[in-house]
Amino acid sequence: MAVFEYKGFDANGKSVAGVIDAEGAKTARSKLRKQGLFPTDLNEQRAGAKAAKGSGLNVEIDFSKYFERVSVQDVATLTSQLSTLIGAGIPMVEALSAMLDQVENDKLRIILAEVRDKVNEGSTLADAMTGHPDVFSGLYVNMVRAGEASGALETVLLRLTEYTESSVRLRGKLISAMIYPVLMTGVGCAIVVGLFVFVIPKMRSIFDSFGEELPWITSMLFTISDFATKWWWLIALLMGVGGYFFRRWKKTPAGTMKWDGWMLAIPVFGRMNRLVAVARFCRTLSTLLDAGVPILQALGIVSTVVENKVMEDAVNAAAKNVTEGQSLAGPLKASKQFPPIVTHMIAIGERTGELENMLGKVADAYETEVDNLVTGLTSLLEPILILMMGGIVAFVALAILLPMLNMSSMAG
Repeated sequence: MAVFEYKGFDANGKSVAGVIDAEGAKTARSKLRKQGLFPTDLNEQRAGAKAAKGSGLNVEIDFSKYFERVSVQDVATLTSQLSTLIGAGIPMVEALSAMLDQVENDKLRIILAEVRDKVNEGSTLADAMTGHPDVFSGLYVNMVRAGEASGALETVLLRLTEYTESSVRLRGKLISAMIYPVLMTGVGCAIVVGLFVFVIPKMRSIFDSFGEELPWITSMLFTISDFATKWWWLIALLMGVGGYFFRRWKKTPAGTMKWDGWMLAIPVFGRMNRLVAVARFCRTLSTLLDAGVPILQALGIVSTVVENKVMEDAVNAAAKNVTEGQSLAGPLKASKQFPPIVTHMIAIGERTGELENMLGKVADAYETEVDNLVTGLTSLLEPILILMMGGIVAFVALAILLPMLNMSSMAG
């Protein structure tokens, strides 16, 4: 079957658009008519394809396709529902077909139809998902493959759902914690720019008309305002060029290593970054091992999840030692990138054969600690930002009021 994108009208003459699953264009039109819809445009869709219609100079491009994305939450919902259907004994192809009617995201529906078709042709679910790495990550595909091999796909999908939702919660906490400081900083910068560009130059013209000597703080304020007004283009250019070269440097191996190392070492935020990386490492490795993925393969996947080159190198070095028959805890401890309690619990898990359970407990503890740290940082940043804004406003107010007070005293 294929997925078709349609545009047309309903029985009331209202414009409608959407996608429908059918074996061919003729069947798709028939299904739409049965639903009381009258298609005027029908195009088969494929994942990754850009919609373009027409010929010559009269070409219509659907730019919305460029901005379509499948969220992690969409994948989590799909995984949970698919697990329920498989657990009910519904064959895979039929379960995927049923999911097509449930999925609301058009891009995900197209991808799901392609996965269903490949499974119907004899491919495994994991192999069918491999062609869509932007939706189904390497971790996801490998866990599905392990679930199919062990006959416990339903259980693996449930664990994937829990893992995905846990990742969404952790990322959501970090994003929500940064929204207020970023918003405050943006508003503060806009206010300062408005003062220095529009308000202060007018105040200077008023003070200059009196011909009186200005206090040093007022002169400093006017100097900063003059520089910002006259050389704003140079400031913007330097910021743009500096940002461009910084991004290029950061993408180099040496730059990535240096930057990621610094991100782990900076006060306060470095600790939070390390906690997040360790929590991801433990949660991901626990989920993979619990699903039956071999430890070497699991470590290869986990190294890309921590999103920090220094931590990634530590995991890869540990994987190399495991290949040589050594334990996992030893090289992780030697790297000095993982807290002692983490390596100690991993060592206990290896000795007792409960490694995945120990990793899960560490992940729970560190995710709770990240939550507490984020809450503390948010409550700390708020008064700091308010004090900074208050200091800037006080500086401007004092610089403007002092000349006025001097003039009033002289006039008196």
